[in-house]
Amino acid sequence: MKRIVVDPVTRIEGHLRIEAVVENGVITEAYSAGMMVRGLELILKGRDPRDAWAFTQRACGVCTTTHALTSVRCVEDALGIVVPENAELIRNIMNTALYVQDHVVHFYHLHALDWVDVVSCLSADPAETSRIAQSISRWPKSSPHYFADVQNRIKRFVESGQLGIFANGYWGHRQFKLPPEVNLLAVAHYLEALEWQKELVKIHAIFGGKNPHPNYLVGGVPCSIHLNEVNAINSERLNHVGSLIKAAIDFVEQVYIPDLLAIAGFYKDWGAIGGGLPNYLSYGEFPTKGYNNPEYFKIPRGAILDRNLEEVHEVNGRDEQEIREYIKHSWYSYAGGDDAGLHPWEGETKFNYTGPKPPFEQLDVEGKYSWVKTPRWKDHAMEVGPLSRMLVAYASGNTEVQDIVNDTLARLEVPVTALFSTLGRTAARGLETQLIVHWMKDYFDHLVQNVRTGLTSTFTQEGWEPSTWPDSAQGLGLTEAPRGALAHFIRIENKKIANYQLVVPTTWNASPRDPSGQRSSYEAALIGTPVADEEQPLEIIRTIHSFDPCLACAVHLYDPEGKHIQEVRIG
Repeated sequence: MKRIVVDPVTRIEGHLRIEAVVENGVITEAYSAGMMVRGLELILKGRDPRDAWAFTQRACGVCTTTHALTSVRCVEDALGIVVPENAELIRNIMNTALYVQDHVVHFYHLHALDWVDVVSCLSADPAETSRIAQSISRWPKSSPHYFADVQNRIKRFVESGQLGIFANGYWGHRQFKLPPEVNLLAVAHYLEALEWQKELVKIHAIFGGKNPHPNYLVGGVPCSIHLNEVNAINSERLNHVGSLIKAAIDFVEQVYIPDLLAIAGFYKDWGAIGGGLPNYLSYGEFPTKGYNNPEYFKIPRGAILDRNLEEVHEVNGRDEQEIREYIKHSWYSYAGGDDAGLHPWEGETKFNYTGPKPPFEQLDVEGKYSWVKTPRWKDHAMEVGPLSRMLVAYASGNTEVQDIVNDTLARLEVPVTALFSTLGRTAARGLETQLIVHWMKDYFDHLVQNVRTGLTSTFTQEGWEPSTWPDSAQGLGLTEAPRGALAHFIRIENKKIANYQLVVPTTWNASPRDPSGQRSSYEAALIGTPVADEEQPLEIIRTIHSFDPCLACAVHLYDPEGKHIQEVRIG
């Protein structure tokens, strides 16, 4: 029996430590720990609720716009503010742009190198890579000369002795299965995606003034529409948005999805690895008839228990018996004791670090071992993220989702049970992107049609002034961030924030055990995972990366000396 420590897990946002016990080449126990804390909840107390979005958006440098969106929804819910249709459409456009960019970046730059052996591409035949590329897509950059040029670029990296962005990979690991030619194809598109992704987020700059951290506004969006005004959303800027969306559709359908399916075809065995929890939660997203009408969301709200796709349970974030956060194994304290579970409206953020000073040998898993709290839905441990959204939508009868999922399962020749896995999680993210990139165009077309008919309002004054607010109010903002279910809870007293709590996707997935001993998603998904080489635990990274961790949203703290600690140890 050996204990593997991976600290920090790289190619994620934030700082995550994984400890796994390996017996006879299989993981029998696992522990997930967020090693940093920031405490945005404390920073927000006493501030104007209308400013909360600017602070919560800084929870992360990746999920910026989704935290701002959740925050303004939360405040609007508390104050009874209903935004104009154009504001809802622009918010949807910005959110879908985030999804598409984030999912593509995750696949190529955070997750693909768990499946792609970069160094292997040096032995590839560029002509064969070209043939493969043209057989799966009509993407124009597919000539033998193009792939030979990419190969030469990688060769120069290797000959220099510095692999640059490809350094520190487990190259040559026996779990890599792609032929050299497919590795070369993936590396070429890795580099292309780096250039493409920075273009799409210009949509945030057009509607929100900048990226990252675009501007938001309680009551609407911070941009006016006037087709002939240079400082407004005018014809030129709308045309630019339209061209960016078209380019996104082309890249997703001609590069991302063909690559995803091609790579998945070599790793079908991972359709039976990394399944983890049998419970899935989605708050729903992309309103079509207003945020207060979730029955009309493009992605439905609901929960699935025990992988029963015949029943979708209703989810009500306002019910204080549904969502509770525990701190039994987290470095916090509650007035009611460590076994208490609190609904976020009653949430407490009281730091209580009881662990040793880093670096340390291993976590005290019998006590407190993470800065991440442990949320539960009706005391069930839940997985959140693209797989949860696709499963809830599939089980809810969403024909768009059912058609694309069934078609993909048939093309890969895998059963529906393959969805409950590391491979299923990765595939679900791609299929969701294929749907959402077209929804983005639908929202944009709807906005343009509104403008053409003279409907240009993007903000409402009603309910915005503090003189109209009640003395006491509470609100809830529910959003599906790219990584999963995101909720902000606010209590307002005397026009100021009295309490603010964030329950983010990685809090659901990366949290430690609850008082009853239930594992959360990361820990559960690693149980039963084979490890071929304990010195290079590639399999751990594959499954953890399939969730697209974002520990910055959940926790953040720096070593007092500013030291960066990185290690993979076997004990």
